[in-house]
Amino acid sequence: MTPAKEFMRKAVRISKEKMEANFGGPFGAVIVKDGKVIAEGFNQVTSANDPTAHAEVTAIRAACKALNTYDLDGCEIYTSCEPCPMCLAAIYWARLDKIYFTNTRADAAEIGFDDAHIYDEIPKALHQRSIPIEHIPLEEAKKVFKDWQDKEDKTLY
Repeated sequence: MTPAKEFMRKAVRISKEKMEANFGGPFGAVIVKDGKVIAEGFNQVTSANDPTAHAEVTAIRAACKALNTYDLDGCEIYTSCEPCPMCLAAIYWARLDKIYFTNTRADAAEIGFDDAHIYDEIPKALHQRSIPIEHIPLEEAKKVFKDWQDKEDKTLY
């Protein structure tokens, strides 16, 4: 059996164990670096009362803590389901090298985890989105951005 299948099976085992223990939905993930699992994650939305505590996000948080960095370049993620829009964005922000998944977003939709409305909202103009969005321009906000731009000791990410 290939290492990729073994890592994927581990993500699926985590999804099953944590779902059965009532931590949240049936989602698990592992992050691998240099052929070794460095972090695990699982859905904790309902147990932590945190809508952002998806398996991929919790795995990213654990990996960053384990490696003491915000940059997961050189790592891969194995997840029991195709990442939702939030998780996909988090994976890009964390700079993971590759995504492996098993269940698709269509499979997730069939069991009640349908993110189609979010995918549909993203390309819409702000005024067309289902949650009202209002732009409130403030000069002091622009100044903070300018201060960041001029800050000599900033850490770029």
